[in-house]
Amino acid sequence: MKFRTFGRTGRDVSVIGQGTWYLDRGDRKAAVAALHRGIERGMTHIDTAEMYGDAELVIADAIADRRDDLFLVSKVLPSNASRRGTITACERSLKRLKTDRLDCYLLHWRGSYALAETVAAFDELVRVGKIRSWGVSNFDVDDLDELLGVAGEGKIACNQVLYHVQARAIEHAVIPWCEQHGVAVVAYSPFGHNDFPAPHGKGGEVLARIAKACS
Repeated sequence: MKFRTFGRTGRDVSVIGQGTWYLDRGDRKAAVAALHRGIERGMTHIDTAEMYGDAELVIADAIADRRDDLFLVSKVLPSNASRRGTITACERSLKRLKTDRLDCYLLHWRGSYALAETVAAFDELVRVGKIRSWGVSNFDVDDLDELLGVAGEGKIACNQVLYHVQARAIEHAVIPWCEQHGVAVVAYSPFGHNDFPAPHGKGGEVLARIAKACS
């Protein structure tokens, strides 16, 4: 597994991570086993969110004896992203994950609360050691510019965005912006999203064969 420095955090993080959307659906033992298999293969970056149902509870079962080896990320919903709400949401996620800190904590997408409130909460969570860094998800350049004006250089660890061969809009402005400001770009759904690739098309069949070989 390759590792790369995560923004300006100084942490080396696996370039392939484990997303956990829908992880709580179906066989819980199989979900825990899948996380273990990924960790054993070097996929130590685990991403979740309070929005992801009971995924945080499943992750807690999987990481109980290996927390220090992981880069663990969760996200606050925009509807909870006031200063007090962000802190409360983080504490709730920590309890569900059965850990004392997150390696990175993200605003899931832009909402109605002023970015200054959310950033103030992030800074407080860093100060007390409940998170080690913070970032955002689904931010475009205008949002990133505004966030930079609030937080200052060096604070934004990452921007997590949709990116795969059929969704490449971030190449035009978002990726250059992040490179300029030392912000890690984290791609979600890198193998496709929704109906892409089609399950019975060439791409879908290749992915199915890979998944079967790795199971």
